[in-house]
Amino acid sequence: MAKKKVSIGSWAYAFLATPILLPEAVKKLAELDFDGISMGGFVPHAAPKDWDTEEKRAELAALLADNGLEVADYAVDLWSVDAIEQTEEWIRLFEESSDFADKMGWKTIRVDTGRKKVFVPEGMTYAELREKVVDNFKRISRYAAKYGQQVVWEFEPGFVVNEPKYIVEVYDQVGEPNFSILFDTCHGQMAASGANHIEPAPLEGGILEFIGMLKGKIGFVHVIDSDGTLNNDNTSTHSPFGEGFLDFDEIIPALLDAGYTGEWWAIDLCECPDAWEATAGCKKAVDAFNEKYADY
Repeated sequence: MAKKKVSIGSWAYAFLATPILLPEAVKKLAELDFDGISMGGFVPHAAPKDWDTEEKRAELAALLADNGLEVADYAVDLWSVDAIEQTEEWIRLFEESSDFADKMGWKTIRVDTGRKKVFVPEGMTYAELREKVVDNFKRISRYAAKYGQQVVWEFEPGFVVNEPKYIVEVYDQVGEPNFSILFDTCHGQMAASGANHIEPAPLEGGILEFIGMLKGKIGFVHVIDSDGTLNNDNTSTHSPFGEGFLDFDEIIPALLDAGYTGEWWAIDLCECPDAWEATAGCKKAVDAFNEKYADY
């Protein structure tokens, strides 16, 4: 296996108390020798409404090209609506983002289940909710397929359906060829440990058991450390490498053994208050294991 390309999620900078704008972020990533950027579809970065003309989109493309950065994946902003209770609005927002990604030539789209309320709506069973999630994922995957786009589902404890057994179940039931799992190492740790499960189902074998359950199902990977806690937004605390307890000398081989053949290791410092300062160190950490396991 050749070394993978390395990107980082721009959303980490967009969500800071004082956001780092794209031109500054892109310039820094180029200086740090990143291969690409995982693009956030959030204001003030790449929200479709802010790049709504050919001229603006050409300006964004030039910014990336001039700094030698590819777009590894595009995280669409669908958080203004609830995918379970406002399904059609959620689907429409996805379609607008998919259309925009196609105009930009971006081929991998990151989504979640679209419900931050980690409980089942009144009048619905958990099984019925999961069926709704499956249907939503089928619909958006079929829409994205017309553009040749891949849809990758990032499960996490801050969104409904985060039990490992149900993540596998939903994936299997969606069954679309362009749909796969986005495995974030931090979320993987928390999901395996039972964080925010509606039906508690922690794994005795932890994150490594979980990765094994997803053999052949992982289409994209976010890498970052975990200290085993949830943050103020009720989702995994993304800790810079070395500030958590994850053993990447176990995790990286496990991901490769599970059939992850994607081109990228994407760093995710989402909601890390020191994301800007931590970027260089995280890049060095990923470069080190990327080199170590290049021929694995």
